[in-house]
Amino acid sequence: MWSQTDCDDRGNFAYSGDLYIAAENLSDLCRRIDLHLTRTITDTQFSVTGERFSGGRSVRVELLDAPGDLSDEVARRAFETLITDQAERFNVANGNLLQDYMICSFFLRVSIGTTYWSALSARRGHANPVEARIPLARFKRQLRPGHKLKLIAARAGHRALGTIRTVTTVRSGDLILEDRSYLSFPRASAFACDGKLIRIANGRDEDPDDHLLYEWIQDAA
Repeated sequence: MWSQTDCDDRGNFAYSGDLYIAAENLSDLCRRIDLHLTRTITDTQFSVTGERFSGGRSVRVELLDAPGDLSDEVARRAFETLITDQAERFNVANGNLLQDYMICSFFLRVSIGTTYWSALSARRGHANPVEARIPLARFKRQLRPGHKLKLIAARAGHRALGTIRTVTTVRSGDLILEDRSYLSFPRASAFACDGKLIRIANGRDEDPDDHLLYEWIQDAA
């Protein structure tokens, strides 16, 4: 396994995964990794995406849901190592760690995503629940410049808490408010709207229930 592969006393590192296919298309590689992870690590969901850049290509594996509680750091690190070891089975790498030199099929990034923390918070019973009556795609179509958003709940110390700001522009990935601040749209699973209240989950390991709660004032348009 990747986590059990050490470099020699000169820093040389060599690894060849048993599921590696030479010259494999990046999209095919991501699909194979995703399928393998969900089959190997039961009751889990992942997002596996690839990106090309000047130095090669990268694969990002983001955990979306799992039955276990990963808020404990030891458990979380162990689970991240498990994911890494399984994903790296599709890789091949040679280099020297002392010289910061590495040639590989892809560079891997593993993360525990906001979607997982939101799902964990929901299982625990999160604060300020909002019934999901309007899906994100429909909300984007209904939101108009001139509508107002009032931030009524957020983490302690949030500078915009209690403020009412007018929407000036709605774009595919975010919206722009009157003070030129941006609000990025989350994944659909982290969004809930009942027609008046909007809850956006921003959970993380320190606070799985972290979220923003807005009042949507539509009659302002």
